[in-house]
Amino acid sequence: MPNFWRDRNVLVTGANGFVGSMLAASLAGQQANVVAAVRDIRPKSTLAYMGVEKKLHGIAKGDLADFSFVARVMDEYEISHCFHVAAQPIVGIANHSPLQTFETNIKGTWNVLEACRNCKTFAGLVVASSDKAYGSNPNLPYQEDYPLNATNPYDVSKACTEAVSKAYFSTYGLPLAITRCSNIYGPGDLNFSRIVPGTVKTLIFGEQPIVRSDGTPVRDFIYIDDTVSAYLALAENLQRKDVNGQALNFGGGGPIRIIDAVEKIIKLSGKKLKPKVVGTGKLKGEIDAQYLSNEKASKLLGWAPKTKLEDGLLKAYGWYETYFRDGGYI
Repeated sequence: MPNFWRDRNVLVTGANGFVGSMLAASLAGQQANVVAAVRDIRPKSTLAYMGVEKKLHGIAKGDLADFSFVARVMDEYEISHCFHVAAQPIVGIANHSPLQTFETNIKGTWNVLEACRNCKTFAGLVVASSDKAYGSNPNLPYQEDYPLNATNPYDVSKACTEAVSKAYFSTYGLPLAITRCSNIYGPGDLNFSRIVPGTVKTLIFGEQPIVRSDGTPVRDFIYIDDTVSAYLALAENLQRKDVNGQALNFGGGGPIRIIDAVEKIIKLSGKKLKPKVVGTGKLKGEIDAQYLSNEKASKLLGWAPKTKLEDGLLKAYGWYETYFRDGGYI
């Protein structure tokens, strides 16, 4: 919606992460007064590297597990809208440190919800869930009315995030909606344990890309610009009864095997390298196939991904080349 965000006071949690930084940049570009809630000041974050910090209305440093911090930020900055994307997002870390993951992802969420409920200026919240909340289901693509059958720590943390959010909507009428995105990729993702940035990094340095599984798991990839447009479209329509309280899928438009995605990146790089497949099967706790239907988002919001996988991977590759040319920044 034109000028929707102009002069609105908007809180982005986890704003120095991948999705948070890109959301903050887009909102600031639309003249919102963006407040970044961050646990740590990281001088080499995406937010800093891309120069977004200079465009922010404020940076609030604190832990979302501390309710008093969240409530203070909401009140002091008179927040109208919040994008809650802060999380411990790495499945491997979640498996190793489930308590930390649960505290960050679940407790952090209920603190945000309660702070929103008590804030007099609050008007709308978008909560980040994930396609991982569905767990395993042989019926593909995933539809929003499928049960959330999460079993692993990260997946469970996202399913719990949704349950708590829905309780606040149902009990208190808190205006909110939930995003379930597929694997997000693109410029700004500095977590090189993920398949796209990890593969690109090895290729830029002339190394053989590593595939940790046997390469056969099937996933869907959504480009970061499409992800940001999904978040904004959802927030801009929260006043609608058919959108408020809903959980919506946002996917990139089609499934692909991990090995095929890696080979696409190798091809566009022009490097004469072959992937090294080190796994003999799927990784522990990994689901064979996960991808989403965008039908509901298309019907309710008129949303559809605009970026084809090949185009998004090419843009991402170019961004990382510049990033490492600048000294790697990490």
